[in-house]
Amino acid sequence: MILVDSALARREADGEPIRVALVGAGFQGKGIVRQIVRSTTGMRVVGVANRHGEQARRAFADLGIEPIEAEGRAAIESAIAAGRPVATEDAVALVQADGVDVVVEVTGSIEYAAQIVLAAIEAGKHVVQMNAEMDGTVGPILKAKADRANVIYTFADGDQPGVQMNLYRFVAGLGVKPVLCGNIKGLHDPYRNPTTQRSFAEKWGQKPAMVASFADGTKISYEQAIVANGTGFGVARRGMLGPDFSGGDPTAPLVPLEATLSAFTEALDQSRTGLVDYVVGARPGPGVFVIGTHDDPVQQHFLNLYKLGAGPYYCFSTPYHLCHFEVPTSLARAVLFRDAVLAPAGAPRVGVISVAKKDLAPGEIIQEFGGYEAYGVAENSAVIDREDLLPLGLALGAALKHAVPKDQPIRFSDVDLPPGRLVDRLYAEQRAHFSAQPETGRVA
Repeated sequence: MILVDSALARREADGEPIRVALVGAGFQGKGIVRQIVRSTTGMRVVGVANRHGEQARRAFADLGIEPIEAEGRAAIESAIAAGRPVATEDAVALVQADGVDVVVEVTGSIEYAAQIVLAAIEAGKHVVQMNAEMDGTVGPILKAKADRANVIYTFADGDQPGVQMNLYRFVAGLGVKPVLCGNIKGLHDPYRNPTTQRSFAEKWGQKPAMVASFADGTKISYEQAIVANGTGFGVARRGMLGPDFSGGDPTAPLVPLEATLSAFTEALDQSRTGLVDYVVGARPGPGVFVIGTHDDPVQQHFLNLYKLGAGPYYCFSTPYHLCHFEVPTSLARAVLFRDAVLAPAGAPRVGVISVAKKDLAPGEIIQEFGGYEAYGVAENSAVIDREDLLPLGLALGAALKHAVPKDQPIRFSDVDLPPGRLVDRLYAEQRAHFSAQPETGRVA
């Protein structure tokens, strides 16, 4: 926020606010609109798109603003030029419209989101997204396309992957070598589903399947996959180590994060590239952490003096992630400084595969993230390609051709994919684009 706040104040004083178009007016989307309208100087929301237009209108109306409801690029551009915010169902027209500097994609979808992000990139717009599922499936090829279009493609501040990357950069800036980026969870049960999570979802105004994807490991798998793709790290094993200090009881007292480091040291000692992982039942949750090393004995002495311990591994943490509160900072970083919070550094290093949540029968269709049929598990991309494993981001809508037992990975050969999808074409292009390129990453 330091530096960004001053730059935004200058944009406000000069009468040149950053013009934001947002796609997805759900739980997070409405929060982002509120944060910009109520609390962010030097920035304006010029339009909100949602597949159900009333949701887009409500994102403004809940703040006492009555938008113009417009469809088609000409009508949208006319409203923006007149200084009137737009609510629309025509997301492609909005993200391509003149008068938009940056697009925020926060739909939680895959196919629809890929269409919107690609349209925005092709229109020369910067893209900030909070969609780890899309990014973890086809983010590397979208980043390559953004590079060719000379625009920024990035994940956002506020959600845990972005907070991890901010901390990674801070730690590296100290001269400490990051070797593990970690996430802190309160619960992991791969068999949670929309039924088991319904009451919690209703309490917080969220969708049951989305909440189930947090509990069943799908969400954290995607979050750590995109951190891996941004750092060049990998996973120590399929599903990550994920040490659980709760004993399976989410109400158990939390242990200090520093007390969990021993669970990672053997894998870190063996790792050549660095790791992404998570821990269950530690504090400060729901924060993130980075483990690093230092090879200077004098600096090791000072790190010990400053209460980080004697090494060889030092733990740094951020005790919170504030989601929509921090997204405007990401927008400013992209537009004003061409700085990505978190983006793929090259070829994919980790992906998220589909694993059967129950015994699956022929003809069953994998419906949604956090659903009843499958959960997501992080795996190194080289293994995914070698074993022809099916990414969960491509599995949605797929029909089983034959039975797959519970807890077994699903392969491309096990399913029929829906025809004509952009996301399948992008994934194929991604594999072809990077197949002849050497592996890249920030950490050697």
